[in-house]
Order: sequence, then structure tokens, then C-alpha cells
Amino acid sequence: METLNSKQIYESPWISLQVDEVINPAGKPSTYSITKFKKLAIGVIPIDKDGNTYLVGQWRYPFNKYTWEIPEGGGSFEVEPVESAKRELLEETGITATNWEKILEMDMSNYATNEVAHIFVATNLSFQPPQPDEDEEIEVKKVPIEKVFEMVMKGELTDSLTVAGIMKWKLLQNHK
Repeated sequence: METLNSKQIYESPWISLQVDEVINPAGKPSTYSITKFKKLAIGVIPIDKDGNTYLVGQWRYPFNKYTWEIPEGGGSFEVEPVESAKRELLEETGITATNWEKILEMDMSNYATNEVAHIFVATNLSFQPPQPDEDEEIEVKKVPIEKVFEMVMKGELTDSLTVAGIMKWKLLQNHK
């Protein structure tokens, strides 16, 4: 594609919307709209010594519903993703970990956004009170990780980072 013109039409602290006038692969004029994210998507699957993980429940405004998901949030492009993962896990659950393994990096919706997600497994956990952001009302629950896999398979958990992370974790377990 050849970009003829690019215009930012909206900006917030989290995203900007860009509209490009392009010549498409067929040689015809077209318009392409892109949502540019200002942070990385970060997800963490904390697993304790007994095989439990910790899900976070919160109201998700875009879907107008309460959801359960792995601890997740945004990370600065200037900070190593694992450092953002450590911060998110502590903020949302009060959990710290000494062992971190990145299991997945994925493009979230590459047809319309530039958002990239990094998902980690955290083990050797320690617990303290959560430190949520002031605009977050979060509930944390401990669930056997195999039960979380079943919940994903039944469609009870639908958050993309949760689904992708748990499925990748399960595949890795099956190949050990």
C-alpha cells in the first residue's frame, strides 16, 4: 500500500485514531483507519505452589459487563514488558513473584490496531495487599489453573489475553 495522506483525528491518554488515504494493492484509492495504542498490553498468569492461579474481576465499560480475567494492564514502551508485568500483578492482586517466563507475544488486532500483548507466567509467589489504581474496583479470586482452562474451553472466560495465555500455558504443559 502507498500512503498518500495521514491524519490523526482523535487522541486520548491511551489511544490515537489515524485515518490514512492510501492506494490499495489493486491500485485504487482507499481509506484506512488505525487505532494506535500508547501502551503495551500486559497479562500475567500467576501460579502458586498448589497449582492455583488468581483471576481478577472488574467492570469492563466497553462491554457493559463484569468480567473475570488474568491480571492485566498497560505497559510503557520505554520499560521492559516483564517490569510492567510485575507492577500490574502487584497492583491488582498484591502478588509478587521471583520466577518470570514470557510465554506469548501477540498482535491483538493487526487489521486495525498496532496493539501488542506480552503474557507472562509468574511463579514462586509472595502475597501482600493489592495496590489498585484509584479508578479500579477489583476483586481477586484463587482458582485451580486447570479449572481456569476448563472455564476458557466452556466460553466462560472471553478476555483475549486470558484465553490466549491460558491456551498457550496448557499447550506448554502438554509438551513437557
